[in-house]
Order: sequence, then C-alpha cells, then structure tokens
Amino acid sequence: MTDPIQPPSETSLMGAEAAHFSPGLYLVATPIGNAADITLRALALLRRADLVACEDSRVTGPFLKRYGIQTPLFPYHEHNAAKVRPQLLEKLAGGATVALVSDAGTPLVNDPGYKLVRDCVAAGIAVTALPGASAVLAGLSLSGLPTDRFLFAGFPPPKAAARRSWLAGLKPVQATLVLLESAQRLTESLAAMAEIFGAGREAAVARELTKKFEEVRRGSLGDLAVHYAAAGPPKGEITLVIGPPPEETASAADLDAALAGAMAHGPLRQAVDDVAAQLDLPRKQVYARALQLRDGTGDDGGADA
Repeated sequence: MTDPIQPPSETSLMGAEAAHFSPGLYLVATPIGNAADITLRALALLRRADLVACEDSRVTGPFLKRYGIQTPLFPYHEHNAAKVRPQLLEKLAGGATVALVSDAGTPLVNDPGYKLVRDCVAAGIAVTALPGASAVLAGLSLSGLPTDRFLFAGFPPPKAAARRSWLAGLKPVQATLVLLESAQRLTESLAAMAEIFGAGREAAVARELTKKFEEVRRGSLGDLAVHYAAAGPPKGEITLVIGPPPEETASAADLDAALAGAMAHGPLRQAVDDVAAQLDLPRKQVYARALQLRDGTGDDGGADA
C-alpha cells in the first residue's frame, strides 16, 4: 500500500517498548500487503535490534521508514546466504540482537531462513518468533476448505512436465493443500491440477490478500481453470488452496465380503452393526444388503436386526 501510515502513539507502544529483548535471533513477521498489519511487539524489536537481516533492502527499507525505524539493514537472501550466514552467526555469538524478516509475511516460509535458525540452535544462540501476517494461513482461513489438516507445498515447478510429476505426488495427500503460484502461470497450473486431481475437487484462488483489491474465488478446479482461461492471468500475488481428495467409499464387493465374514460368525444384527461401523456406511444400506445375501427376499424375517 502507498497510503502513509501513522506511527503508533506513545501510549499504545508503552507496553511493547518496555519489553526486554535479550540478545539473539528474532524471526519477525511483516505485512503481506497492508502495512498496518504489523504488531507492536515487532515494531519495538525492529527499533531496538542491532540490525535487520532482510531479503531486499529496497522493500524492507521503505517499510521501516514508515515507522521511523533506522536500524541498519543486512542483506540475507537465497543468493548470498551461504556466504553471509557465518557473519550473522558471528554477530549473534558476540551478543547482538538480530531481526530476521522476509520481504513479506512470516520468515522461513519458502525462504532460506531455516538454515540460519538451524545453525543458531546448534550454536546455543536463542531464537524467538514474533508471529504475524502469513499468506499461507490467510489464504487457508479464507478458502472455506477444511483446515484441520493441511500441507504447504510452496511453488509448483514452472515447467509443464516437472509440474505434472510434482502434482501427481501430491494427489493422494489426505489434507488441504496450500500452494503459491505466479499470476502468469496460474491458468496452466489450474488446468494441470484439474486433470490430475480431478476437475470436481474443491479449491480457492486468493489474490492480493490484505490489500485494497483482495479477492477470493472459490469453486471446483475445473470451474476455476475455465474461468481464468477465459479471463486471463489475474493481477497480484496468488495463494492457491485445494481441498483434500474425496473420501473413498467402500465398493459393493467390499461390502459383500465384509458381510459374508461377519454373518458367518454371528447374528445378523451384530454383523450389520459391525460392518456399518467398519466401512463407515449407513446401517440401513448395510442391513438391506445383508438381507439380500441371506435369502434374496429383502424380508427381515422377524426381529433379527
């Protein structure tokens, strides 16, 4: 966003500024679009840190300037991480307070920050998380899809063959999938997902999260693929959420085999109860099939069940 942000008042910052920040590495979540989505604790830490390790100073610099923060910036990204990580570790070992931020959102999600955390843990350096904005969790919560079990899988491979193989590996995962995708590749990715996962699988495309033109489009993968093929690539950052695969139902052969075994070792009532629970099927359906297997008449013959 480009609108000016009013710095928090002295009163509102009082509690956060009074917090004591011991030396160590702090993982600081920053906004994913709306610059107001920053916590008071994060602002206090960013102001008091000895340096801010960031992906791109051209992004983090203007953000800090909005809040009058002048803490020195230290570039740390996938291209220089191996070279500069020892420098950061040396500063931390010397008692520095270092804030690690990504360009947007929560550090370590789809970036190399985990290696710095791993080395800090190995060296006995304290690591603290200051949670906040996350495109992964924002997209998941807005999708309307199951949230009790989910897998964040990052960006699909850009090339078609590699993407298809990658998607095939995710197809059986019994969880909601959360992916990131570029706007330019969204249409072809949705088409591949509709083919591999099934056109009827539920999904949601969330774009420009927390920004003025935030949009969440929900529907089947097939419908979403058709929409974006006609509309063209959308603008903005994309979070793609795909519902879990539909639960497999027992086949008629599975039901018959289960009933035959259960009926051979107990009364009809107990066999029906056991098989209905085992296969997660309606008891009425299991009972009707049990009668057919027993005598082919559909008559319960009394009070067996």
